[in-house]
Amino acid sequence: NGIIKKAKEIAILCEAKVSLVIFNSNGKMTEFHSHPLTQILQKYQKDSGNKLWDAKHEYLSQEIARLGKENQSMKLELMHLKGEEINSLQPRELISIEHALDNGITKIKQKTMDIYRMMKQNDMELEQENKQLVLKLQQQQMMSGREYPSQMPFTFRLHPSQPNLQESK
Repeated sequence: NGIIKKAKEIAILCEAKVSLVIFNSNGKMTEFHSHPLTQILQKYQKDSGNKLWDAKHEYLSQEIARLGKENQSMKLELMHLKGEEINSLQPRELISIEHALDNGITKIKQKTMDIYRMMKQNDMELEQENKQLVLKLQQQQMMSGREYPSQMPFTFRLHPSQPNLQESK
């Protein structure tokens, strides 16, 4: 504990970046860092010329940095597409964004029309299936010995107790 106390004092009094890692004989680790450890290790690697990371880790570090830049660029592009932060853009860039938005609208309209056509086709198929089922039902009723079904809706049929309105008296 005394050495950690001294490391803290050095960090404060000398305004130094201090990193201390201690492993005791049992393997227990104790550590103190006045600044983030990665920051201290990167500075050590830069100043001393010693490579702390192997090529794989270096590649991953570069890939993370590249993806971070790409992510930031995509966020800015999305903001531009939403109409935000466009005051600093050149007319050529604004025209490019306008074309991208026009293409997007065209694709959305096309997709909407495709869905509408599919629904209309489905509706027509269901109507055709309904007509076939009605015809099949009528055929089954005729085969079971019932009277012939009327083509008129039920509301216009005469009830057997009503006089025939077409007969003359």
